[in-house]
Amino acid sequence: MNMFRHVLFLLASAFSALSFAQLAPFTYQDMVQLDRLSGLSVSSDGQCAIVMMRGTDMQRNRGVRSLWLKDLRMLEAPEVQLAVVDADASNAQFAPDGQTIYYLSPREGRSMQLWKTDRSGQSAAQVTRLPLDIGAYRITPDGKGAVVALSVHPVDGKDEIEFTVGMSSGSRGGSGTVYEKVFVRHWDTWADGTRNHLFHVDFATGAIKALTPGFDGDVPSKPFGDEADFTIAPDGKTVYFSAREAGTTEPWSTNFDIYSVPMGGGVPTNLTAANKAWDAHPRLSPDGKTLAYKAMKVPGYEADRFGIELRDVASGNTRALAATWDRSVEDMQWSPDGSSIDVTADDLGCHRLFRVDVKTGAVTTLSRDGHIDAFTRTANGYVFMKSSMKSPSQLYASTAGSKLVDEGAPIITRLKSVLQEREMGAYEQFSFAGWNNEKVYGYVVKPAGYVEGRKYPVVFLIHGGPQGSFGDGWSFRWNPQTYAGAGYAVVMIDFHGSTGYGQAFCDAIGLHWGDRPLEDLQKGWAHALKTYPFLDGDRAAALGASYGGFMVNWIASQWKAPWKCLVSHDGVFDQRSMGYTTEEQWFTDRENGASAFDDPAVYDNFNPALFNTDWTVPMLIIHSDLDHRIPVEQGIAAFTALQKRGVPSQFLRFPDENHWVLKPKNSLQWHETVFGWLARWVGREGGR
Repeated sequence: MNMFRHVLFLLASAFSALSFAQLAPFTYQDMVQLDRLSGLSVSSDGQCAIVMMRGTDMQRNRGVRSLWLKDLRMLEAPEVQLAVVDADASNAQFAPDGQTIYYLSPREGRSMQLWKTDRSGQSAAQVTRLPLDIGAYRITPDGKGAVVALSVHPVDGKDEIEFTVGMSSGSRGGSGTVYEKVFVRHWDTWADGTRNHLFHVDFATGAIKALTPGFDGDVPSKPFGDEADFTIAPDGKTVYFSAREAGTTEPWSTNFDIYSVPMGGGVPTNLTAANKAWDAHPRLSPDGKTLAYKAMKVPGYEADRFGIELRDVASGNTRALAATWDRSVEDMQWSPDGSSIDVTADDLGCHRLFRVDVKTGAVTTLSRDGHIDAFTRTANGYVFMKSSMKSPSQLYASTAGSKLVDEGAPIITRLKSVLQEREMGAYEQFSFAGWNNEKVYGYVVKPAGYVEGRKYPVVFLIHGGPQGSFGDGWSFRWNPQTYAGAGYAVVMIDFHGSTGYGQAFCDAIGLHWGDRPLEDLQKGWAHALKTYPFLDGDRAAALGASYGGFMVNWIASQWKAPWKCLVSHDGVFDQRSMGYTTEEQWFTDRENGASAFDDPAVYDNFNPALFNTDWTVPMLIIHSDLDHRIPVEQGIAAFTALQKRGVPSQFLRFPDENHWVLKPKNSLQWHETVFGWLARWVGREGGR
């Protein structure tokens, strides 16, 4: 570890303890109530930004959304709420003219439709009156229409909207559903036969044109797709989109392709049929001559590296951009002059912004630390949203002459004032030699109110994915600052399989769920205990969700000595059962090297169910009924095993949550249960 950085960390921690002595620690109650920024849109003249702010209505147990305008010419002036916009508004976008603001709203009890206002926000007008909800949209370059996504029953040769409305109003004899192919369920919903399809809406006439009639696939993709899955050419004549044709192999396929279709309708053309892996996020250059998109190389592998491909629209020739850059691209935008492409990517425990030169492929780092959540490049610089381990996403604007875009302070006052009233735990990144003697990174967080010379109980957080990262970012579910606020120190390790350290590092977890990552976790824990004397290794708990929940179930038999208690959220208990019942079959096939239906024995290589006879550490199991990724039976089975063995245990079940716990009251209950479990077995004395 860099000793200079460690000394700075200690000095900063001491200064923080003095500076924030009068501040209350940040708690999970604070986190649940905290406003959340998202949905950045910047006007074409670079003068204004729109963001969505989601507040929390505890009485109604839901989020309340509002739209806020920030004048980028007067950064010190407070942001202004668009009062005309109701509390359910979302997905605000500036029109090409830079004056009109469009947004989605189910205003006055209607379906989710497109509305508009202006920068003053004094009046609102309904733009569309479709009989179905709009799920996503993009305004056409001339501002005279929009491409919208609707959930319809795919029928070629018929009006899909009319057909879908008729289907929903028809009577059915029974409650049963007959399926002829999978998916029968995905993420948290059961298949109902509908697909997300694209339509062009003319604002002047109200005319609607189907762009993907009869297509057996979803645009945007389910369950998390949005308008990033499609785009409109600058001349407004062509729509490009990313989609996977379902057929009968959808649960086993990651073969998304890039399609083009004329705005006037027609048969979509598959532009990337030769690549059987994932192609995504089409982006046209400002002159419309070059199509950029993200592409993977390995079929059936969702965590492969997303590289950048450039396609000449006229000739169809393609080339890889920055082919040797060992990072996986997430967001991607052309510069205004078309000379470069700005991208975000995980990088050494952060999620940074980079600029890629179109001619040379040279990559320039544009941000320091933290997690870049959204960005837009204007003639005046960058407007972006960024979070960190000490702050949720906030809005920033880069200043002239800055070498890195994130050298300034947040420009949204509403969040800034709230955060200044709470003490956050100081944190730093460290590294050590992990599996195969390769460098592995981790983070340590001091408890709020830290006092030099004291020892503090520790929570050891294990991230999910497994191709994910517990880095310098903010989470409203697994947030290390809530533990620091309760008097715990926190240790997190980005084990082999984590993203942001090169594709080989990410790939290393395949077929090795239970050994290589476990070795990293063990060595990282030992390194942290040796390096940070305030960690009390005799009072520690391990917690994780999804893959992290699997790892908790695994270490319950393989590495139980350090832990006073365990918390397993949505964890895999029986690998064979997981392979048979999860919806996205490509994931379990790839991670285990074979399908459970073809070679179930390989699923026993790291199967916690086979070792439950060795479980003795008290464990809290959490699972939800709507979790179709790791079905609730996995949690029930783990809890049953604990009860069978007489191990102190609890089972927290949510009937109305999916793989995540999202409702405010449920989040409070989750944290109350988890923190109660920690207090029972680990305690908090010695903290504040």
